[in-house]
Amino acid sequence: MNTSDLQKLKQRYNIVGNSDDLNHALDVALQVAPTDLSVLIVGESGAGKEIIPRIIHDNSPRRREKYFAINCGSIPEGTIDSELFGHEKGSFTGAIGESEGYFGVANRGTIFLDEVGELPLATQARLLRVLETGEYIRVGGQSIIKTDVRIVAATNVNMRKAISEGRFREDLYYRLNTIPIQMPPLRDRGQDILLLFRLFAMQMAEKYRLPKITLTEDAKQLMLSYKWPGNVRQLKNITEQMSVLSENREIDADTLSHFIPRDQESTELATISTGGTHSYENEREILYKILFELRGNVSDLKQDMNSLRKQLDDARSLNGANGFQSHITSYSPDESMPSPINNIPIPPQPQAEEAEVEEIKGDEQDDLNLTSIGRQMVEKALSKAKGNRKKAANALGISDRTLYRKIKQYGLDTKKK
Repeated sequence: MNTSDLQKLKQRYNIVGNSDDLNHALDVALQVAPTDLSVLIVGESGAGKEIIPRIIHDNSPRRREKYFAINCGSIPEGTIDSELFGHEKGSFTGAIGESEGYFGVANRGTIFLDEVGELPLATQARLLRVLETGEYIRVGGQSIIKTDVRIVAATNVNMRKAISEGRFREDLYYRLNTIPIQMPPLRDRGQDILLLFRLFAMQMAEKYRLPKITLTEDAKQLMLSYKWPGNVRQLKNITEQMSVLSENREIDADTLSHFIPRDQESTELATISTGGTHSYENEREILYKILFELRGNVSDLKQDMNSLRKQLDDARSLNGANGFQSHITSYSPDESMPSPINNIPIPPQPQAEEAEVEEIKGDEQDDLNLTSIGRQMVEKALSKAKGNRKKAANALGISDRTLYRKIKQYGLDTKKK
């Protein structure tokens, strides 16, 4: 492409910059536009990748057809197949009608798949079939649908690393990467940084009727040495901030340093390791630790359960020997035994029996067995109730019929007073 054609292209799409890498990317886009070859644009977030597919479509035989730009990372995984390939009526909840999907609507046009590296693996398989045969099946459908769509994709992740980690299909990568275009990061575009700053400063001055800001020489050097992890988008944001907030319209290095973040880490594409494998050592250590702690918790739980079971068996045996059953249904903190497991109350020993035991302590205590203790409890209850069996039964926490049997068992001859 000659210089004249290149300048016309930049003016048409409002592209600012003269770096060799940028010019090369634009040149490749124009050369591939008349074909139907798939294009994969690789570059960091904010580097301006979205302008390339627009140039390809506008300079292709499909320029009069529809153009769709789709951000694959913004569509939920559960609905992305329906969004791209359409669905049949009733194929899922909410599918009240048919949908053609983007590939149906954009037939004979161009689809730009931004952040294609975020596609789920199942969707990648569907996309691969479209690239290979031009065919797809709607969600919930059975018939094969043909489509004639030009696909241009873009990503800001290291695709080879994603392939090695099993997050992206290798065969789909090679189908998309027929013609690769690399968008350079802002830090590699040299003087383009200052040209873009001037453009954004002029736009802010015209839009808000503010005095235009300029840079001193030391500020320009700081601009050129900064890594710009957010690329063109970050440069525009910082320029807009300074245009509004800076009182001095000539920005020096000290003023500029207040607007540039101190963390200058770059968001360059992650490099794949030499071995091409992913290490799971940290994940494995975490899992081992969790399993070890879980095993300890289970062991403690089993010990607590065995202890509780023994306590319950002892309580039942004691109540059975006394001929007394507790019908208490609510417990206070003082009445119930401590339990290491929530929501498993331990039945308390009958309070009436404890009181009786305390009263008969003395010389005769050693000669009393469990049967005599039960007799004493019945006698005392009847005495306090003045012979009223119903009141005595309520005091003991047993039924009238059970109290009657105890009276017969112990040979107690009482009369209702």
